[in-house]
Order: sequence, then structure tokens, then C-alpha cells
Amino acid sequence: MSVRTERTPDRTLGRRLAAIPSGRRTKWLVLVAWLFIGAFAFTAGPKLTGEQQNGSSSYLPKSAESTQVIALQKSFTTDEVIPAVVVYERSSGITAADRATAAADRRAFSGIDGVKGQIPPVIESEDGKALQMVVPIDLNSGFSKLTEKVAELRKVAATADGLTVKVAGPAGSSGDFLQAFKNLNTTLLLFTVLAVILVLLVTYRSPILWVVPLLSVLVADNLAQAVNYVFASNGWIVVNGQTASILLVLVFGAGTDYALLLISRYREELRRFDDRHEAMEEALVRSAGAIAASATTVAIALLALLFATLESTRGLGPAGAVGILCALFVMLTLLPTLLVLVGRWAFWPFVPRYGSESHEVSGIWSRVGNAIDRRPRPVWVATAFVLAVAALGVTGLNATGLPARESFRTSVDSVEGQRIIEQHFTAGQGSPVVVIGQAAESKAIVAAVKDSPDVAAVGPALVRGDLVRVEGTLDVAPDTDAALDAVTRLRAVLADTPGQAKVGGDIAVNLDTRNAAALDTRVVIPIVLVVVLLILMLLLRAVTVSLLLIGTVVLSFVAALGICTLLFDAVLGSTRTDGNYPLFSFIFLVALGVDYNIFLMTRVREESQRLGTRQGVLRGLAVTGGVITSAGVVLAATFAVLGTLPITPLFHIGTTVAVGVLIDTFIVRSILVPALSLDLGQRIWWPSALAHRDDEIDLADAASDHDGGSADEDAALVKG
Repeated sequence: MSVRTERTPDRTLGRRLAAIPSGRRTKWLVLVAWLFIGAFAFTAGPKLTGEQQNGSSSYLPKSAESTQVIALQKSFTTDEVIPAVVVYERSSGITAADRATAAADRRAFSGIDGVKGQIPPVIESEDGKALQMVVPIDLNSGFSKLTEKVAELRKVAATADGLTVKVAGPAGSSGDFLQAFKNLNTTLLLFTVLAVILVLLVTYRSPILWVVPLLSVLVADNLAQAVNYVFASNGWIVVNGQTASILLVLVFGAGTDYALLLISRYREELRRFDDRHEAMEEALVRSAGAIAASATTVAIALLALLFATLESTRGLGPAGAVGILCALFVMLTLLPTLLVLVGRWAFWPFVPRYGSESHEVSGIWSRVGNAIDRRPRPVWVATAFVLAVAALGVTGLNATGLPARESFRTSVDSVEGQRIIEQHFTAGQGSPVVVIGQAAESKAIVAAVKDSPDVAAVGPALVRGDLVRVEGTLDVAPDTDAALDAVTRLRAVLADTPGQAKVGGDIAVNLDTRNAAALDTRVVIPIVLVVVLLILMLLLRAVTVSLLLIGTVVLSFVAALGICTLLFDAVLGSTRTDGNYPLFSFIFLVALGVDYNIFLMTRVREESQRLGTRQGVLRGLAVTGGVITSAGVVLAATFAVLGTLPITPLFHIGTTVAVGVLIDTFIVRSILVPALSLDLGQRIWWPSALAHRDDEIDLADAASDHDGGSADEDAALVKG
């Protein structure tokens, strides 16, 4: 076996940069710099939680009608309140003692800090089995305090013997969401760390090595949170609980992927260099380009979310891009420094010795490639057909938004309370529609609201200056499609009524959110596809292979959606999802799915330049198969953690991305793309010069060890 013992003598910019974290002296400078950066990251990062905006109205664009109503309401009061609906139910009938309990609770509620104004009287249901009262909660201190205030209401309204007491309404539902997200990040971090440790232990079979990439990923996660805290605190982005959870998983998954790729190449170079500093420099030179290209692709795809109208979706774009770039920065600076510092022994007990042989080109992925090479066309046709059949399941998907009762996978107080309200009272009580228009046309506006067949009751008109405000109670539950349709019809009626009246309230906010999410999906997905396609063309300098990769990733995405739609129906009994579900799943799966194809095809292009396309595909698959598979399993495992959480939208996204990544890793990257490439041959590189060159293999050149493979390995591959 031939062993390269000297570096390539060039001093390109890339090599000079690679020499900084891997240098004998400069590695200490990098470490000191990271001590200061880490201090900032671990100090500022935890503050991101305090900047979350979890109110649904904060998600909407200023042009939304419900957002305009919120602004107009400031003419009537400077206080921002959200109603909590406290309901009492006794199946055998409400007793005098129950009425006394509710009255005592009402007095106690008035003394709670954060309860605003006078609490209306307790109302008894017509069937005599339930009571309810509406408690206005002050929101001027922000949504971050809402959980505490709702918890106090629940503590005061303790369940009596045989009497069921629940806190529901907009405040109860928002409080349950906030509480779920409050407990989420700790649980998510714990399970994500455990998943990463497990995969790293299986991948490297070393009780030591996993510590280095895990420490690096933890630093990257805190750095991403710290930078996003700066952005959010200055009002540049909107961050909510869902964004924070996805950010954590994204940084852990992508960061660990980049670490695996660098460590894999470093392990290769340790067999060819006696000095670990030289080995790391060469590893960085050889792998940093593909890692940076991958991270850039994901970051730019995420930034395409800035074209969305929903503020929560727009906020996820830069927040996620910051997370990816922080992971890239850490993995190309801190990680190589730490690896060089700890030395070869970190790989114990399978230490890559200088001059030892690598078994990659004769391993399982080499055998997979040779099997595909025998009949590539039937392989890719059969694989594409199976994915297309799986994609048929997407026809049952209903991405029109989740009602509150389906937003949790476990039983929560607010959902149970809403069930009681719907059973014993007018279903829309506690979540009225709010209509604001010109005071001069108040009679016409009030009459239009009263005449609406969907409105069960209308409150008194309130006039302030040149505006009038009217509240209407719908006769349908507020978190249903029927309520959204009722708001749509009411808006249509008021559009033909003088007074320029606008309809707002929580139901209208949900309607505007659903409509904005549908628009964002139609707008952003084509933008992402074009952006990713252009990046692939620039990176691979070929149109054919870029279109091929985009096509396979889209097929993989639709197949994952189809499989998960059937899975959701089987597990949850519903194929209904949040309106943002298709867009978020698309962003993560297309960007991250292209990731693995970038890792594969950049190596295939490198090998094809000296071995020819056929042997380039086979060698590229052989030498990258193991590390890309490990990276895919890590990413799928981290997103699968979201699937264990009780919040349904996160369960949907986590499960779908995990399934899609596994499809990309084990089917698209391993079978479909190699088979298509082998079938098309040189044509995949059109219109670059590589598509027109003589594809005959020069054995002498193949054994020249240009990429670090040995002459024996190259010769064996060419003959194979």
C-alpha cells in the first residue's frame, strides 16, 4: 500500500485557513478565542426564552384584518386582555353548594394579580348541569406571565367532590400551550443529547470520541440561541416556542452531521499522515468545501422563509439560518482544534494508525454500488415507482389547521373545559367575534351582526370617537371549521354594509393565520426550489445532475408526506395538520435531503475527474456511504425526538422529517441517485467539460492517489 506522507505544497486561501485551527501554535489561539465566545453564548443563550412571542396575533402580518382590529381596539382601551372561561360541571345537576363555590371563586379571582376589571356574574346552563364565568386576564405584561396567571385560577378553583372545574377559553388554551413549551426545551435537550450520544457510540465504537462532537454541538446550540436573542430583543425577528424547539433540533442534527463528515475525513488522513496537525489540515481542506456548501444551501433555503407573510414563519427563517451557520462555524473551528488537542487516542480502541489500511472501498457500500451497477435502469425505475406509490398517501392530507382540541396529544384542562362549554352553553361563549367600524353607521353594523345566522347573541355597542365596537357570540365552537366559515360569511356581509366594519377576535385570528399559511406555502416552496437548484448548479457546474437531485429530493419529500399521512391516521385517528406543516416539512426535507446528495455528488465529481463517471460514482458511494448513513441516522433521531412530544404540530413535523431523512439516506442517496447516475453516465455532468471528456479510465492516473486513496484501492475499484 502506498502512503502519502507529505501535504500538497499549495498555500491556497483554503489551506491557509485550515492551518489555523490545526496548527501547532495557532490551535491555542483558537481555543482562547472560543473561551470568550463560549462565555457570551452560555450567558446570552438562555435569555432567548424570555423573548418568545407565543400569542397567535403576534404571528400575523399587519395587513391581516384581525391585526387591524387589534390596533383599532386601542381606541376603546389601552388594556390588552384575554378571557379565561372557568366552567363547573356536575352530571347530576348543579347544587346550591356548587353555586356558593363558584361565587366564592369569583370573589377570590378578583384578588388575583393580573385579573383585569370586574368579573361578570356567574351564568348557569339551561340544563342546570354547569356554571361558567369569564375572567379577563391582563396581557400588558406579556404572554410570558400568562401561564402563572392561569395556574393561579386553577389553584383557586380546586375541584370539589363530584364537581368538575376547568379553566378554558383563549387564556386557558394559551396557558396550556405556554406551559407545554416551558417544559419542552429541557425535555427536548435531554432526549436529543441522549439520541446523539447513542448514535455516536454506535458509529465510532469509542467510549471517548463522542464527547468532542457533543461538546461542540452544545456550544453551537448556545451560540445560535445567543445570536437569535440579540436579533429578537432588537425586534428584528419574531421567535416563539415552536421556533426555539425546532432551532435546538436543527442545530444538534446539522451540527452532528458536519462533525461526522469532518471526523470521517480526519480518520482517513490519520492513516496517511504521521502528524495529526497535518492530517487535520488535509481533512479540513478536503471536507470543508462540501460541508460549507451544504450549510450554505440549508441556510439560504431557510432564509427563503422571509418571503412568508406569517411573522412566526418569517422568524423561523433567519433563526434557523443562524443556527446552521453557527453549527458550521463551530464545526470548522472549535471541533478541529479539540480533535487535534486530544490526539489519536480519542478514537480508542480503534485508533487509525499511520500506514494502516482503510476498508471503505471494500465495505458494504462498495458492494451496494456494484450490485446497482449490474442493472442500474431497472433499479432506479423500481425505486422511483415505490416512492411514487408511497406518495399517493398525501391525497388524504388535510393541512387546513388544527383545532385546539387536536393540538395536544394528551388531555389538557382547556380542551376538557371547551368540551363542557359546547355541551351545556352556547358553543362560542368566551371567544366572541369583535366588530369595529365607523360610529356613524353603528345601527347598520349592529343590525348586520344581529341578522347573521351564525351569531347567537350580540353585546351592547360601544362608541369611542368615530368608531363603534360590537361583540358577537357564535353558535358554534370557536376552534372548528364552522367557526372559521362563520367569520368568513360575516366579513362578506359587513363588506356590503356601510361603515367599513372589520371582524377580529381569536376566531378571526385563526382564520387569518390559516389563510396566510396557505399563501406562504404557495409562494415559498417554488422560491426554495429555484434557490436550491441554482446553488446545486453553481456547486456541481452541471445542469443535468442538479435537476436530477432536485427531482429525487422532491419525490422523497412527497413520499414522506404520504407515508406520514397514513401514519397520522393510524396513530392519531386524523390526517389533519397545522397549516404550516407542509411548508416546514418541505423546507427541512428539501434542504437537508439535498445535504446528503451534496456530500455524495461532490465526492463523485472529484472522483469522476480522474476515474471517469462510472468508477467515480462507485468510489464516491463507497467512501461516503458509511459517514452519510451515520449522519442521516443522527439527524433522523434528533427530529424523531420532536415526535415524542405532546404537542401535535411538533409531532407532525418531527415524525415527517425523521421519516423523510431516512428515505433520503437509505433509498434516495444510496440507491436512486447512484442508479440514475450510472444509467446516464457522463451526461449527468452536462454542460460542463466533464460531460464531453473521454471517459476511458487511465489506470496510471487512477492509481495516482490524487484524492488520498491508495494505488491498491483505486486499482481494485477500477477492476471491480
